[in-house]
Amino acid sequence: MQQRRIGDVQVSAIGLGGMPMSLEGRPPRERSIATIRSAVEAGVTLIDTADAYSADETEFGHNEELIAQALKGVDGVLVATKGGHTRTPGGGWGLDGRPEYLKSACEASLRRLGVDAIDLYQFHRPDPDVPTAESVGALADLLDEGKIRLAGVSNFDPAQIREAHEVLGGRLASVQNQFSPAFRSSEPELELCARLGVAFLPWSPLGGMSAAGDLGERFGAFGDVARERGVSPQQVCLAWMLAKAPAVIPIPGSSRPESIRDSAAAAHLELSEDELKRLDG
Repeated sequence: MQQRRIGDVQVSAIGLGGMPMSLEGRPPRERSIATIRSAVEAGVTLIDTADAYSADETEFGHNEELIAQALKGVDGVLVATKGGHTRTPGGGWGLDGRPEYLKSACEASLRRLGVDAIDLYQFHRPDPDVPTAESVGALADLLDEGKIRLAGVSNFDPAQIREAHEVLGGRLASVQNQFSPAFRSSEPELELCARLGVAFLPWSPLGGMSAAGDLGERFGAFGDVARERGVSPQQVCLAWMLAKAPAVIPIPGSSRPESIRDSAAAAHLELSEDELKRLDG
């Protein structure tokens, strides 16, 4: 497995996003655990979760607990989690970026994950009611206290990324934003991260198109290159992202062992300059 860096830690170039394994309509728990373990067997050493990944507010923390169970006895995997999203009755989503909330959320994540320090803790999404510097300042405090090893942010624009980097004293390790063939508007954030030496973790990198035909049909070049190479359009998509910059580490969400094994194989697919131009078009 090709390696990339988050802060001073080496991780696999392809990660695993845990969200699909905990939302409404999720697969059976046994299949989810098999998916996580298959990811590790395929060389994946980055797994992304969040306290808010659950069907509703009554089972807050479901995905963290699931991942903790699946990784019992497994070493060498960086688990990244997030705080700052809340769940509301009926399956809704809310925001809470207050420093005191983020610190309490981190404590709860520590308990659910069963660790003394969280490998990578990310502020999930800016809260318009709380200044960004105050929310990110909570991450700085958690770093100083040793509660977290690395700090990241998610769903930030370039100005917010620069501010976070400053508030953290240059210790911003990662930015997790949506990026896919269907959603390319985070290209400026990706480029900024590459300049700053900050890892860029595209969430929903396949654009929610998990079926092999969906991606190739909506974005013909990905299907064409996939057929020419004898691989899935998903592998082509992830390899295209990896070629954008060494800072990019896609975290495709998976809920089947076969899908994460296919995604992990993208780390071995090197696209030509001509293929990359076709995919960028």
